[in-house]
Amino acid sequence: MGLVSSIALYFVLWWLCFFVALPIGTRSHVEQDVEVDRGSEAASPIKPNLIKKMLGATVVAFALLFVTRWAISLPALQYYWK
Repeated sequence: MGLVSSIALYFVLWWLCFFVALPIGTRSHVEQDVEVDRGSEAASPIKPNLIKKMLGATVVAFALLFVTRWAISLPALQYYWK
Protein backbone atom coordinates (compact mmCIF):
# COMPACT_ATOMS: atom_id res chain seq x y z
CA MET A 1 0.00 0.00 0.00
CA GLY A 2 1.47 3.30 -1.08
CA LEU A 3 1.59 6.63 0.66
CA VAL A 4 -1.29 8.17 -1.29
CA SER A 5 -3.48 5.12 -0.68
CA SER A 6 -2.70 5.25 3.04
CA ILE A 7 -3.58 8.94 3.23
CA ALA A 8 -6.84 8.36 1.36
CA LEU A 9 -7.76 5.43 3.58
CA TYR A 10 -6.90 7.43 6.72
CA PHE A 11 -9.10 10.30 5.49
CA VAL A 12 -12.07 7.97 5.02
CA LEU A 13 -11.48 6.18 8.34
CA TRP A 14 -11.14 9.47 10.24
CA TRP A 15 -14.45 10.83 8.97
CA LEU A 16 -16.15 7.50 9.63
CA CYS A 17 -14.86 7.45 13.22
CA PHE A 18 -15.76 11.11 13.72
CA PHE A 19 -19.35 10.66 12.53
CA VAL A 20 -19.73 7.57 14.71
CA ALA A 21 -18.44 9.50 17.75
CA LEU A 22 -20.59 12.60 17.25
CA PRO A 23 -23.80 11.36 18.92
CA ILE A 24 -22.01 9.55 21.76
CA GLY A 25 -22.52 11.31 25.08
CA THR A 26 -24.24 14.34 23.57
CA ARG A 27 -27.20 15.75 25.47
CA SER A 28 -29.71 18.18 23.98
CA HIS A 29 -31.56 21.07 25.59
CA VAL A 30 -34.72 18.96 25.77
CA GLU A 31 -32.97 16.06 27.50
CA GLN A 32 -31.41 18.35 30.11
CA ASP A 33 -34.60 20.41 30.67
CA VAL A 34 -32.71 23.60 29.88
CA GLU A 35 -34.44 26.69 28.56
CA VAL A 36 -33.98 27.07 24.82
CA ASP A 37 -32.89 30.48 23.57
CA ARG A 38 -35.03 32.14 20.96
CA GLY A 39 -33.88 31.22 17.47
CA SER A 40 -32.10 28.00 18.42
CA GLU A 41 -33.25 24.43 17.98
CA ALA A 42 -34.40 22.48 21.04
CA ALA A 43 -32.55 19.38 19.85
CA SER A 44 -29.19 21.17 19.53
CA PRO A 45 -26.46 19.80 21.80
CA ILE A 46 -25.45 21.68 24.94
CA LYS A 47 -21.78 20.62 25.05
CA PRO A 48 -20.79 18.64 21.96
CA ASN A 49 -17.12 18.19 23.10
CA LEU A 50 -15.89 18.30 19.50
CA ILE A 51 -12.19 18.51 20.38
CA LYS A 52 -12.34 15.30 22.43
CA LYS A 53 -14.26 13.57 19.67
CA MET A 54 -11.77 14.73 17.04
CA LEU A 55 -8.86 13.44 19.12
CA GLY A 56 -10.66 10.16 19.72
CA ALA A 57 -11.41 9.81 16.00
CA THR A 58 -7.73 10.47 15.25
CA VAL A 59 -6.53 7.75 17.61
CA VAL A 60 -9.08 5.18 16.46
CA ALA A 61 -8.49 5.98 12.77
CA PHE A 62 -4.73 5.50 13.21
CA ALA A 63 -5.34 2.16 14.91
CA LEU A 64 -7.72 1.05 12.16
CA LEU A 65 -5.26 2.22 9.50
CA PHE A 66 -2.43 0.15 10.97
CA VAL A 67 -4.67 -2.92 11.32
CA THR A 68 -5.85 -2.52 7.73
CA ARG A 69 -2.30 -2.05 6.42
CA TRP A 70 -1.21 -5.14 8.35
CA ALA A 71 -4.11 -7.19 6.99
CA ILE A 72 -3.42 -6.11 3.42
CA SER A 73 0.23 -7.10 3.73
CA LEU A 74 -0.55 -10.68 4.80
CA PRO A 75 0.85 -13.26 2.38
CA ALA A 76 -2.44 -15.16 2.29
CA LEU A 77 -4.27 -12.13 0.92
CA GLN A 78 -1.50 -11.30 -1.53
CA TYR A 79 -1.79 -14.83 -2.96
CA TYR A 80 -5.40 -14.19 -4.02
CA TRP A 81 -4.62 -10.79 -5.55
CA LYS A 82 -2.06 -12.16 -8.02
